[in-house]
Amino acid sequence: MKAAIIGVTGYGGIELLRLLANHPVIDVHSIHTSSQTGMRLSEVYPHVTKLVNLSLEDINITKIANEVDIVFLSTPSGVSTTIVPELLKENVKIIDLSGDYRLKNPSEYEQWYKKPAALQEDLYKATYGLPEWNKEEIKSSSFISNPGCYPTATLLGLAPIVKHKLIDEKSIVIDAKSGISGAGKSPSRTAHFAESNDNFSIYKVNQHQHIPEIEQLLKGWDDSIPYVTFSTHLVPMTRGIMSTMYINSAVDSLSLDQLYEIYKERYQNAPFVRIREKGTFPSTKEVYGTNYCDIGLAFDERTNRITVVSVIDNLVKGAAGQAIQNANILCGLEENTGLNYVPLFP
Repeated sequence: MKAAIIGVTGYGGIELLRLLANHPVIDVHSIHTSSQTGMRLSEVYPHVTKLVNLSLEDINITKIANEVDIVFLSTPSGVSTTIVPELLKENVKIIDLSGDYRLKNPSEYEQWYKKPAALQEDLYKATYGLPEWNKEEIKSSSFISNPGCYPTATLLGLAPIVKHKLIDEKSIVIDAKSGISGAGKSPSRTAHFAESNDNFSIYKVNQHQHIPEIEQLLKGWDDSIPYVTFSTHLVPMTRGIMSTMYINSAVDSLSLDQLYEIYKERYQNAPFVRIREKGTFPSTKEVYGTNYCDIGLAFDERTNRITVVSVIDNLVKGAAGQAIQNANILCGLEENTGLNYVPLFP
């Protein structure tokens, strides 16, 4: 199968290219950008010299759709809303890594993203691509909205106890931390070395655009959940997300053994979710460069509180890897095709 990547010069786009370079079925046919057209990709990213022999092309939707089977959009928020409507007219599969089609309510998107929303009719066409919980819908779709990085780690960690209705619906507190690459490639004060190195900072307090995405999914699983408390922090490392969740149990007799049984049963057929053994907890380095989500569990009988620790690589399971996992599913391949990487360690 032939693929095009629109927005290849960003961190998510170049990670897509890295992973697809070794995919046995999906071949990167063309790469596209709104800037630097005509340059060899190796001029922008020298690390792909002699590995990728492609030049950056402009974004000609008709030409792209005529040449490829699947299009990956790794563009900043607000860009896909102008590209996807044209792609939807063509016979091509679409996987959008931006946040433009995740929220089904246009007014929510405009409130949290501060940009014009996509057309309502197109929002309904998009399938939310969380494979571990939405695989059947993905199989029958041709347009996937890839989840955000924070929501991926958080939702995979919360889903089993939410679906089993084990929690106090108003008690969900999410303490999330991300590496610098989550801020994107464009220079900013946030990503400035002198300000991020040897520093640990909280940002977008009660204002992060992933809050409504998390709440939308949780409410879909249990409509009695009204909201979550979600705080994000920047950690001086390149990659990785750790989402630590604190939730009050609604079950008086809950035990740690019961929790483990629920999680292991639910994720036994999920190739990229690994449940850690009791008493051990994952670190971001243990999933570095891979599509894995590792989850650790604790239960405090004294406070009746559940703690869930979920880690991912924000550029892989939180973006490019999950996009390929979704592409595999909608193309009828095994979902781990081309993604069986061992984590980079140390």
